[in-house]
Amino acid sequence: MAFALSGTGLAVAQEPQETTLAPIVIQGQGESDPRGPVDGYVAKTSATASKTGTPILETQQSISVITRDQIEAQSAQTLGEILNYTAGVVGQPFGADPRFDSPIVRGFDGRQLQYLNGLKLMRTAGAPTVEVYGLERVDVLRGPASVMYGQGNPGGIINQVSKRPRFENFGEVGTQIGSYDNYGAFFDFGGVIPNHEEFAYRLTGLAKNAGAQTDNLDNDRYFIAPAFTWKPDEDTSLTILTSVQHDNPSSPSGLPPQYITGGSGLKLPRNFFVGDESFDDSSRTMTNVGYEFERRLNETWTFRQNVRYTNFDWNYQALGMASAGLGPDGRTLARTATFQDENLNTFNVDNNLTAEFSTAAVDHKVLFGLDYRYFDNNVRTRFFRATPLDVLDPVYGGPIDMISPTIDTKVKSDLSQVGIYIQDELAYENWRATLGLRQDWASTSGTSTNMLSNDPRSVDQDDHKLTGRAGLSYLFDNGLAPYISYSTSYDPIASTAAADFKPSEGKQWEAGIKYQPTSFNGFFSAAVYDLKQTNVLRTVAGLPQQIGEVHVKGVELEGVVSVAQGLDLRAAYTYTDAKIGEGIDDGNRVENVPRNAASLWLNYTFQEGTALEGLGIGGGVRYVGQRFGNSTNNPDFDLDGVTLFDAALTYRKENWKGSLNFKNLGDEKYVASCSTFGCYYGDGRTVIGKLSYTW
Repeated sequence: MAFALSGTGLAVAQEPQETTLAPIVIQGQGESDPRGPVDGYVAKTSATASKTGTPILETQQSISVITRDQIEAQSAQTLGEILNYTAGVVGQPFGADPRFDSPIVRGFDGRQLQYLNGLKLMRTAGAPTVEVYGLERVDVLRGPASVMYGQGNPGGIINQVSKRPRFENFGEVGTQIGSYDNYGAFFDFGGVIPNHEEFAYRLTGLAKNAGAQTDNLDNDRYFIAPAFTWKPDEDTSLTILTSVQHDNPSSPSGLPPQYITGGSGLKLPRNFFVGDESFDDSSRTMTNVGYEFERRLNETWTFRQNVRYTNFDWNYQALGMASAGLGPDGRTLARTATFQDENLNTFNVDNNLTAEFSTAAVDHKVLFGLDYRYFDNNVRTRFFRATPLDVLDPVYGGPIDMISPTIDTKVKSDLSQVGIYIQDELAYENWRATLGLRQDWASTSGTSTNMLSNDPRSVDQDDHKLTGRAGLSYLFDNGLAPYISYSTSYDPIASTAAADFKPSEGKQWEAGIKYQPTSFNGFFSAAVYDLKQTNVLRTVAGLPQQIGEVHVKGVELEGVVSVAQGLDLRAAYTYTDAKIGEGIDDGNRVENVPRNAASLWLNYTFQEGTALEGLGIGGGVRYVGQRFGNSTNNPDFDLDGVTLFDAALTYRKENWKGSLNFKNLGDEKYVASCSTFGCYYGDGRTVIGKLSYTW
């Protein structure tokens, strides 16, 4: 069971018939929908950390919210791009990959940290990509979050929040054009259903044809998201959220280090293609159907239920660089042919009941929860040694020969997880406290079959774990809020055909201070933390192994500002000391994690009545420090730090808006990541222009 206490509740009088409400937030805090739109960059509340909409100032853990306004200003096209200016996060550690997003949060792989509307996106090889045009905001909760969400690594939670219906009429239609043959159109409109004021709808969609920096890669997408809200009274609401997304992403392959970071005089270009158009193919569809129900039962109790069913179907085949790399002649590149067929079904339901009451001088907001997750995993993965490629004189068009199979695995498994949690958020005068406990039971059943030897192996596994968290903060009248917290996590590791693994466990101490000014619209935070994960699964000599621990210590500084004079700003600095404990890489730094990272984004819009009314100018700088490409800290994979510049121009005239965004404005050529499977370039200069009409 999980239980947490924090003080954002409403005080309830002892006698039900005489109940009165009194806000527990500080003067000037303000109220806002924790899942709704935000005017500017500064969000005041979030439902991600506590599931109750606690003000961020009163939450004893680090939270960053990237609002729709910031996403639009930066014209972010992927989740990785959205996160590029966020403290504690490396948004695109492997460069741009159309298949999925792989951010790193507090030194930990973020592929399994991704949620949509508070429910986990399930996939064993990395969360499915969600179309960002359909998002209202992205919340990043850093540090262990198992008390609220069950199994997961200690990096945190990346919660993508969908656009929802609004009880006002609005609309947008537009077109876009950009680098790599990016052509598309989008629309987003909704409002109140005529003659039925209790009903609202929203329809969001996008269609685009696009390529990627690597030649011959496709990144086309079609997305449609109908949503519907029924609100018969002030105490009841039901929102239905659905979406269908179809795309065809393929992967940029790694390139041989000898021609990227080595001493060879030849450098392969960023657009070099290792695959073959006659062979590479990708087709996937993700369908989501769910709802959010809320009912206030009386002055004390509120019930909420969050449900989603997801089907993910992907057929994928591609050629890429094999771990053997270049042959002795220095030009013949060994290639692997990958075939991946996935059909995944996920059902998530989260039920919780909130009670707001007082005991003596202490106000409580107690959350009781029961959640359930079912994941049906049906995947076949095949690798073949395939026709090699002459990198100095590449010939495309096939035929591609499958020389010999190296891996052929079929996994058919079911995961069921049940969690019960309790959380209490307490407020006493200016003090806030959060206490939480959760008990999880996870069960996996099924087989993993080596099809080359027709050798099935059971992956049956049962795990259970108690996790918790505690936090304490004090709210000064001037908007300062120092805090301290402790939290834990656990993450069952699926058995493989070769081995069984113990669940990994995480624990973190965090201390910091948050500041919400009373004189202007801004939010600032500073945090230090000490985070450990044990029984960590890593790949050593090509095989998965559990090592002792990963120990991460860090400092994070972040500030966001939006003022009426047209200025929006986001700034962040991150120091991360992430080291491996025990095993053959004992004492080495965790791969792809820079010690230092910093970013600054500034946008200014000229106000009404000025000579340049309607014009907006934005610019940003991102620094990602030196890091190693693998856990051995091989000098050949020692990657230099890089500084990248972004820029934006916008112009609004009545209902029309045009924008032009540049990423990596200086066209800096850099290596995003490097390992035995090759080196990957970061994206060069990209440009995207948009024209839209709103009403």
